[in-house]
Amino acid sequence: MADSPSIATVEGTDSAAVQVLFAKAIGRWKDGGLRVAGVVEETHGLPGRTCNAGVLRDIASSRSHSIFLATPPVDTSCHIDARGAEGACAAVLPQIADCDLVVLSKFGKLEAAHGGLFDAFVAAFEARKPILTTVSEKHRSAWTAFAPDSVVIEPTDTAIDAWRRSVTGG
Repeated sequence: MADSPSIATVEGTDSAAVQVLFAKAIGRWKDGGLRVAGVVEETHGLPGRTCNAGVLRDIASSRSHSIFLATPPVDTSCHIDARGAEGACAAVLPQIADCDLVVLSKFGKLEAAHGGLFDAFVAAFEARKPILTTVSEKHRSAWTAFAPDSVVIEPTDTAIDAWRRSVTGG
């Protein structure tokens, strides 16, 4: 791995499609012996909701962390449960030191406010682990402030695997 961690964001398609790409890539990488830490998002599938997030699935344990509120707080239409995202983050933090690569579902509203998975992003960065994620367009400026040297990769298996080979050397 290079002197600084390689951070990549997948852009060019919707978040649910990116999460499917992440899950497929993680399966390939784990089958190849790569140690992957982090979480992928699974949608709740309910129509007419501002937020589609349902759970964050822990890559190592397969444990699900609900991040969906049936009723949003009165000050927002967002159904995301910050406590669930922070619980998922807490579960991922101890896995980072011993992994080869970190996949974190998204840098979005919670992370822009230094909540949600933010501490996992910071821990992976400080541990010099490659990070793969996607970024909410609404929070791109916060992302750029956090990771100004991140690279953008296309939403394809080929592009994701090429990035992985470039950062893990295999």
